[in-house]
Amino acid sequence: MAVSTAAAEVLNGFQLEPALIPVKEIMRGGPPRDGIPALDHPAHIAAAQADWRDDELVVGVERAGVARAYPLALLVWHELVNDEIGGEAILVSYCPLCGTALVFDRRHGGRVRRFGVSGLLYQSDLLMFDRESESLWSQITARAVTGPLAGQSLSILRSNMVPWGRWRQAHPETTVLSRKTGHQRDYGRSPYGDYATSERLYFPAPLDRSRHPKTPTLGLRVQGGASRAYPGDEVARAGGRVAEAFAGRRVTVGYDPETKVFSYEVPPGIDVIEGFWFAWMAFHPASSVFSAKSVGETAPP
Repeated sequence: MAVSTAAAEVLNGFQLEPALIPVKEIMRGGPPRDGIPALDHPAHIAAAQADWRDDELVVGVERAGVARAYPLALLVWHELVNDEIGGEAILVSYCPLCGTALVFDRRHGGRVRRFGVSGLLYQSDLLMFDRESESLWSQITARAVTGPLAGQSLSILRSNMVPWGRWRQAHPETTVLSRKTGHQRDYGRSPYGDYATSERLYFPAPLDRSRHPKTPTLGLRVQGGASRAYPGDEVARAGGRVAEAFAGRRVTVGYDPETKVFSYEVPPGIDVIEGFWFAWMAFHPASSVFSAKSVGETAPP
């Protein structure tokens, strides 16, 4: 993939200045604006109709007693899904370059917003845009970085990245995103090859080399406050489950090294973000990091 630097004020049709991030660090990802098609009004099917393997990873969401799964095999091709569940308008987002899957409330500023893929990146992470204001939003920070809404934030909703079999067992009435998306894609393969296991990055980002850049990592964050990373290998070395205090509240983080899947119990008001090690540290360079050697100690405030 070629890397292009934003030398002009307009890139992929977006007015970049003024911006809350360095404009020169906004990169073209390759596809143009909407070149990766977000899904609007997607079709869903019942779990009994789905033919996903039990070990296929999905982003699971439950709102108002309604459960739904979004297979990564579909999200890797579309990155954004504008959907509704349990009477709420939600945005399911996935950045294959950072391994981050986040679900947001699409209600903002008194209206329901519809999001698209800008074709632009910041620190290797997806920059999405809302079609109503043309503002660019950083997925990991959940904040608009350019446009009329710059500086404003989206609410992150709780979700889980889990194997389909586990999600279906826990939520037998779940629906799942249908393969009938209206787009012709080879949903049986990833366009990113071995990227998720290799040490290489496609695009520049601050790189903490203290561990493999793609190490599965769960991050906790209080907006404007403390942040803490839980690398999966460290949680595994600590016995697979860690309970400690973070930001004055009790949190529990679990990790299964076989499936490379996290579990957690975290109080409201704390953002939970799963992804690659490099991505978390690029956006949270001052983050504390859990170490198996520190078991029994209290997390920094």
